[in-house]
Amino acid sequence: MLKLPLPVILFANFISLASCTQNEEITLSDEAFIVFGHFYGMCIGESCVEIFRLEEERLLEDINDLYPSQGSFYEGNFVELGDDKYQLVNDLMDFFPEGLLEESKIQHGCPDCADQGGLYIEYKSNEIHKYWILDQSKASVPDYMHEFMDKVNEKIDIINE
Repeated sequence: MLKLPLPVILFANFISLASCTQNEEITLSDEAFIVFGHFYGMCIGESCVEIFRLEEERLLEDINDLYPSQGSFYEGNFVELGDDKYQLVNDLMDFFPEGLLEESKIQHGCPDCADQGGLYIEYKSNEIHKYWILDQSKASVPDYMHEFMDKVNEKIDIINE
């Protein structure tokens, strides 16, 4: 069996992934948007980290699938999904809890500490730009977030159908 050095393997994987995509480079809008997704650390497969960006007229998906950090905004590599997917989730902002904008804490609960997963939420509108990491366990987050959490999980499921 031929054994290649790790840098060669990583470079080959990068090239093969880059050549498989038909997506052009995406220019992200500075207008209002919401980034939403879930993450699970003790998980195998592509669906362990699903992060999306919903803008006024389009939906994008992150293809890096990186575990979000508490220390900074999520830096994704977003590709545009079709209008059919956008139409399924374009009402998500209708469920955004205004109280979340008043929260001083970034993390609520202990996301993924017991393999229950977490949610990443980022909000940008005008001069407001914030993000939060939420525990999937509703007992660990304020009640006013529950409906929105359900909608985020529902929209992720719908996108992935």
